[in-house]
Amino acid sequence: MSEVQTLLRRPRRLDNVVRDRLKTWPQHPPGTIGAQGAWLRGRPCDGEPVAQPYLKIPGSDRMRTIPDGLWLHFGGTPADPYADILCIEACSTFQNLLDKRSRFAPSTVSLLAHCPLPWLLAPLQANDPTPRWRIIPFLKAEPVAGFSLPVRDLRVLYGLQRDHYDGFARHQVPHPHEYFCPMDALTAHEGHANPAMRSLLGRACAASAFMVPP
Repeated sequence: MSEVQTLLRRPRRLDNVVRDRLKTWPQHPPGTIGAQGAWLRGRPCDGEPVAQPYLKIPGSDRMRTIPDGLWLHFGGTPADPYADILCIEACSTFQNLLDKRSRFAPSTVSLLAHCPLPWLLAPLQANDPTPRWRIIPFLKAEPVAGFSLPVRDLRVLYGLQRDHYDGFARHQVPHPHEYFCPMDALTAHEGHANPAMRSLLGRACAASAFMVPP
């Protein structure tokens, strides 16, 4: 295989490894502040290659953001629901990082999290047949269609190649919603149990801005 072919194939292989590892992470993101509430892992999900949640802007049916990892915290009331989200993106190149950062850049347009009906009706996980919709507090009856929720709070964790991570940490300043880790922290076995990862994700929420979290 030529060097060019190797470079072209490498990002996809890393993305797949990260997604496979993220499938073993719990429904509640490790280390996140606020154990109460309805956390669900939206991406990746076992056995659901198509019907998984995704992000979009209002009025758009084509321009979708599909993170490597997506966790949703459902809140609010039936009349005023919302979702807080944690995204995880594996970035194999700097160009990939710039592209993915642009999708989550601050904007005056509200981001929407879309939850397809098959995903809502599917079992929570392989060893738990509870339909996902029953975990969502503002749903009082089985839904008959998917729905889109306004995103209230967004946090993104980017996984970078070790040399990219070191360079970025030395010379760049993250935006308030951005967090970074070496790629091997995402591909590691039982990476969600790593104390450093739990500490990082413990800071990746709005509650961490308060002296005494609510």
